[in-house]
Formats: sequence, structure tokens, C-alpha cells
Amino acid sequence: MSTIEWFGIGAIALLTAILVLIIRRALMARVSGTIKLNFRVSTMMDGRGWSAGFGRFVGDELRWYRMFSFALRPKRVLSRRGLAVESRRSPRGQERFSLPHDWVILRCTSHHAPVEIAMAESTVTGFSSWLEAGLPGEDSRSLAA
Repeated sequence: MSTIEWFGIGAIALLTAILVLIIRRALMARVSGTIKLNFRVSTMMDGRGWSAGFGRFVGDELRWYRMFSFALRPKRVLSRRGLAVESRRSPRGQERFSLPHDWVILRCTSHHAPVEIAMAESTVTGFSSWLEAGLPGEDSRSLAA
């Protein structure tokens, strides 16, 4: 095979991969209960470590999927039972360059470890409602001001 044929095969493979990612993203966006949600996957450097993705509410779980991933399963799963919002803040420092200006960062406590998630200001109300709408008899959790 010549170099041009290998280049063509590579280009077709790349275009196929991009098409699969676009289709996956479109399907995720059409599913009800899906929100744009960034997750802080690393706290090694201040203001960095944010990964873009989608959150999907499924019963008592918030399932987070990376935006640019072929995985069908969620990367992270947050259970409503062990989740409480500790604080909320606006993006600061380097975060202002990686997150939209109208987004809010929520620092949450979970069974496993503290987590930081970022979402649009308008989405926080829905997230708060989902978090507080636990089973009867559970203690409610509210957003810190």
C-alpha cells in the first residue's frame, strides 16, 4: 500500500471517530434529565483539572459522562443519599478561562471524598430540587449561600 492509501484510511478512521462522538453527544443531549456539567477531576493545580461533560439524573443518582469519550458508562456516579452541597462560588483565577462566565462551582461532600462540580446558574435550581427531593424520612440538604 502506498502512503496516500494509508493517509486515506487514517482520514476515514478519524472522520468516523469524530462522527461517533458527535452522534453520542447529540443522543445524550436529547435524553431528558441531561444537563451540561463540568467535573473537577484533578486538584493538583489551583483552578485547573476541569473536564467537560454531561450529567444525567437517574433516580437517586447523578451520572456524569465525559463529553469527548467513547465510553457508554458514566465516568462518575454521585448518589443523592450521600451528597450535600458544602459551598458555592463563582469561577476565579484560571477557572474563568475554562468555564463559562455564568456558571457556578459547587463544592459537595460525598461518601467517598469532596467533589467540585460546575454548572450554569439556571441549572443550580434544578440540581438543588433534585438533591432535596429525597425519599420520605431523609434529611433534606440545602445549598449554602
